[in-house]
Amino acid sequence: MNIDLSAFPTTIDTLHLGLGISAVFFLVLFLTKKKPSSNQETQGNNIEGSDAVIEQPVAQTVPEVTKTEPKPVLLKESTPEAALQLLTLLQQDARFIDFIQEDLSAYSDADIGAAARVVHEGSKKTLNTYFTLEAIRNEEEETRISIPEGFNASEVRLTGNVVGNAPFNGILIHKGWKVSQVKLPKLAAGHDASIVAPAEVEL
Repeated sequence: MNIDLSAFPTTIDTLHLGLGISAVFFLVLFLTKKKPSSNQETQGNNIEGSDAVIEQPVAQTVPEVTKTEPKPVLLKESTPEAALQLLTLLQQDARFIDFIQEDLSAYSDADIGAAARVVHEGSKKTLNTYFTLEAIRNEEEETRISIPEGFNASEVRLTGNVVGNAPFNGILIHKGWKVSQVKLPKLAAGHDASIVAPAEVEL
């Protein structure tokens, strides 16, 4: 390809000079406008990046579980007056303490049986007079019964091979007893309940 250099002007007139300056001006103006837009894009990216950091889920802290110590079992102290009063009544009606404290090795079985009958009759009288007794189970002893789930462990005691969970099936060995009413006589003020049997002196 042959280029004719004579076609190019040897001198620059005013028109061409103005066109050249205008082209340079527009080029500079274009470049200056381009940079802010690139800066805005950069800032936009930075803003989006910062938003991304903010939007990241914050790791939730697991609340520390406070260990509560088990409450101590409160034991109710029983007063001995009622027990002493019952011993007094058993001694009066059945000579219970005398029978228990006696050395039975010197007596025959027949003698012991006769004394036991007296103790039995007197003790039964005392219990029936001052206590109302009820059987916990109404079934006949030596019969097979079923113990349901949620049974009262203070009323039913399981023995033998206790495996698994309720319901349980077993033989009723003893029907159990519970006191539904107590009618002990009231004690006079100043009475010494520890004297369950006063000494007897015959004059």
